[in-house]
Amino acid sequence: MKKKGIFISAVILCSAAGFVQGQENDLGVTLDVTYLSSYIWRGFDCYAERHSAIQPSISLDFYGTGLGLKVFSSRANRSGFENSEWLDVALSYRNSLFESETYAMDYVIGWVYYNYPDGPRKADDMQETFVTFFWSNICPAGFVPRYTVACAWPAKSNSTNASDDGGWVHVFGLGYDLTVQGLAHETTEQILHLFADVVYNDGIGPPGEAVDHDFSHAAFGISTGFDLGNNLTFTPGVYYQLSMDDSVNDDDETWCSLSMTYKF
Repeated sequence: MKKKGIFISAVILCSAAGFVQGQENDLGVTLDVTYLSSYIWRGFDCYAERHSAIQPSISLDFYGTGLGLKVFSSRANRSGFENSEWLDVALSYRNSLFESETYAMDYVIGWVYYNYPDGPRKADDMQETFVTFFWSNICPAGFVPRYTVACAWPAKSNSTNASDDGGWVHVFGLGYDLTVQGLAHETTEQILHLFADVVYNDGIGPPGEAVDHDFSHAAFGISTGFDLGNNLTFTPGVYYQLSMDDSVNDDDETWCSLSMTYKF
């Protein structure tokens, strides 16, 4: 698809403008391993009956240019889900506009390839483009509105997906960082990251899933990081989903995450 190739090229070209300035910065590398009590993706319970998952990833920050690359894997902690386990590659570019203004806006544009290594050869693979906007200064109380729009489509024409035309998803979110008294020894303060999302699904789903065009769910969460020293951070989180569309999920969901992150 020519349009998709143009989008990927645009991500690379956008980052090129800042590449020379970024030569003085180091290559940033982040390693992460996350345990999830359930893997909920865009409202879907990806491993039926709330089975847990382990998700390792590696992220590269290319010399402060805004260009990033992430390789991400998700595997269920039991057998029987091999065809639902995936390996993703994501290319993104982040920058800001109107930095000194009340309406200052950060944005991230990117492309993701969803690969199912144990599924039929590329029959379930998907591609996605997305744009996310953040408005960090617009609310004096510290709330940060954000909006994400993503378009997904099958990687090949003879896909097993429900619709060869793919679909869209719109995420309307709000984030807030709450500072409280330190929860760990010798820590004076702790930052709790809170968020709330409302999602309109316009056709995006896992392979073979027919999805209604409707508001699918609302999600709420809280997480916080503990600095363990030597560039190592432990981050627990708790999340709740209010499901509104049975074609995505007919149950409300509650789950937790435990992440260990190392940066160098």
